[in-house]
Amino acid sequence: MTRFPIIKPLLITALLVTGTAQAAPDARQVLEVSPVDDIVARYPAMMSQGIREGLKQNGQLPPMMANTIGNIVSSGFNSVDIEQQIIKDLQAKLTDSQLQAVHDWYETPVARKISSAEIAASEPSAWPKIQSSAMELNSRYKGTRKAEMFDRFDRAARATESAVDTTIAVQLGLATAMAAFSSDSANYEQLRQRIESQRSMLRGVVGQQVYDSYLYTYQNIGGQEMDLYLEFLESSAGSAFSKVVTNSIQQAITEPVESIGKQMSRFLSPESPGGQ
Repeated sequence: MTRFPIIKPLLITALLVTGTAQAAPDARQVLEVSPVDDIVARYPAMMSQGIREGLKQNGQLPPMMANTIGNIVSSGFNSVDIEQQIIKDLQAKLTDSQLQAVHDWYETPVARKISSAEIAASEPSAWPKIQSSAMELNSRYKGTRKAEMFDRFDRAARATESAVDTTIAVQLGLATAMAAFSSDSANYEQLRQRIESQRSMLRGVVGQQVYDSYLYTYQNIGGQEMDLYLEFLESSAGSAFSKVVTNSIQQAITEPVESIGKQMSRFLSPESPGGQ
């Protein structure tokens, strides 16, 4: 009897500790506090617009047909599926402590401010603003610490690498459609290899676009705030999170391209009702 008052608090403490351990955030909760789910929601529109503009610039298709193909592309990419892929991979590849660290970061005021800026910059309506302000921002930040921080940011966030992968996916979808329209005999694998061979060239072009986007997105983020962000991205948890997210997105947007290309080929085929 004399030990019961001591044992009982110990049992309660043990239960509380167990409860705390079980309360570690899962991958879905981590994704929800990050900006990734909001940005991923815009991917179908981004892929659609990329192919739509590419077809219009090519000049071989009337705008109405280019818009229809853009709609086919948009329907082929499901943001929910992309998000589920990310959640699955995060849960499998990050430890509980890493998930907790990522969750803790995104709950901070600095992370919320940066996330809001990233979400706003991912809106399709922001793209013309990024392009129109690029020259002025490049001039304003030339030689500044923010400009010098870009390489560090790019490595940690895998920004250019991810953008090149997305660009290749868009180009592959576009090339598949144009091959059907022009009776090009190249099959999907040949088109993929052809576009992949241009990766080095694309990296240079896309790299500048990523830098322009970086200056636009973080123009109101202070130096100390960027330092904190980069420290997170370079940490074990932040690095693992960025790597898994970019790889998951790449996989999720690359896999549907071949089937989308086939849909567009049927649409563009002169023998099909849609191509008449």
